This record gives sequence, C-alpha cells and structure tokens, in this order.
Amino acid sequence: QVQFVESGGGSVKAGESLRLSCVASGTVFRLSDMAWYRQAPGKQRVRIGYITFSGNDINVAEPVKDRFTISRDNAKSTLYLQMNNLKPEDTAVYFCNNVRRPGPWGQGTQVTVSS
Repeated sequence: QVQFVESGGGSVKAGESLRLSCVASGTVFRLSDMAWYRQAPGKQRVRIGYITFSGNDINVAEPVKDRFTISRDNAKSTLYLQMNNLKPEDTAVYFCNNVRRPGPWGQGTQVTVSS
C-alpha cells in the first residue's frame, strides 16, 4: 500500500527556514516523479513544484521559486523541500505525492509563519 509521511513543519518567524521531508513506502520511489503541494486555510490544495525520478528536472512554481528548492534521496525513498526566507503567506499544510500515479494523501505537515 502506497503511503507518504510528511514531516519537518513547525511554527517559525518570517525570514526563517524549514526543511520538509516526505518518506514514501509501498511504491517504487526511484522511478516516481514526485511533487510537493500545499493547502492554505480555506483554500484548495495546489502544487508548488515537482522533481523527476532522476532528479534531473526540477520545476518550482513562480511564487516560491526563488525561495524553495526540491530534492530527493532515492536510496532513502525521501523527498525534500527546502524553504528559505519564509513568509506569512507560506502558512499551509504541505503534502507530497506521486505525480503520475497519485496515491492516498498523507496527513501533511503544518507550516505556520508569523510576521
């Protein structure tokens, strides 16, 4: 059974950094294009970036591309999201999932940024 477990969130002040992790199981992670998503309070979940299975192609959405970086460690079946210079508008629950064959959503990890 496919499972994604996100972690690394927390409450930080504007300008600080966080590194989120997503551990995948039940899937061939090393062959999976993966993405990060976030859902802000009262809003729909949106994709903020993806990384191909090899890590050779990374695309991060315009609003965060200068501050967020996606990486992966296929040996550990783990996806990462490095978030720098966080802003209050980054407050959301962050999720990961397979791009081409989405599995069940994990519980996500809460990121709260105060001004």
